[in-house]
Amino acid sequence: MARGAFEPIETELFRGMLKEFDILVNIGANVGYYCCHALSMGKPVIAFEPMPNNVRYLCENIKSNGWSGAEVYPIALSDHIGILEIYGGGTGSSIIKGWSGTSEVYKTLVPSSTLDTVLGSRLQGMKALIWVDVEGAERWMLEGATSMLGNSPKPMWMVEIMTADHQPHGVRTNPNLKRTFQLFFENGYQAFRFENNMLPVTMKDLDLILDGNQQFSTHNFLFCESREHLFTVASHLGYKHQ
Repeated sequence: MARGAFEPIETELFRGMLKEFDILVNIGANVGYYCCHALSMGKPVIAFEPMPNNVRYLCENIKSNGWSGAEVYPIALSDHIGILEIYGGGTGSSIIKGWSGTSEVYKTLVPSSTLDTVLGSRLQGMKALIWVDVEGAERWMLEGATSMLGNSPKPMWMVEIMTADHQPHGVRTNPNLKRTFQLFFENGYQAFRFENNMLPVTMKDLDLILDGNQQFSTHNFLFCESREHLFTVASHLGYKHQ
């Protein structure tokens, strides 16, 4: 990360996209890599990260650079308020038992809340970019974010969603894959692959994935209210509306 070698393509796209937004909401912020990029561009940040060591480094990164404008919430986001077990540590910790082969005894108790409880209607009227990396917990985070999904204007979401990688032993395909996309579709969003061609994702694509007849070439997906919204942002990255 310090050398600039971490996710170079995603970082370039992120910095280009963020110019079109008022605020970054980073869910699963880890040590604050994307938060630091946003703050260096003068963009305010709301960060959620439940793992204590990650939070410590996240805060140190912000403080040592002298940045302001960051809200840090040391909690997991889910569909309920309570206490969760998170397995593993570092960049791969997950609430899913057996995620990426992590031992069931390597776990941490963390507080959880919902995105709607914490932010409510605060971002109404703002152009928000929501950057999500929660290692398989996307569905539950979204089920606690129904108000945020209905904001006006709608935020643009970039969500890492695994289809087959890192699943617990014996699980071939992410069992929450279809429902995760449905939550966006039911709230008026369209889905696109976060890669050079920005191809759309449909329910037919998801059925083909689940049947084993197709694979995605990326784990990262953009969700926005329309293709026009996507290409308004993407045009600043050198893409042209096709």
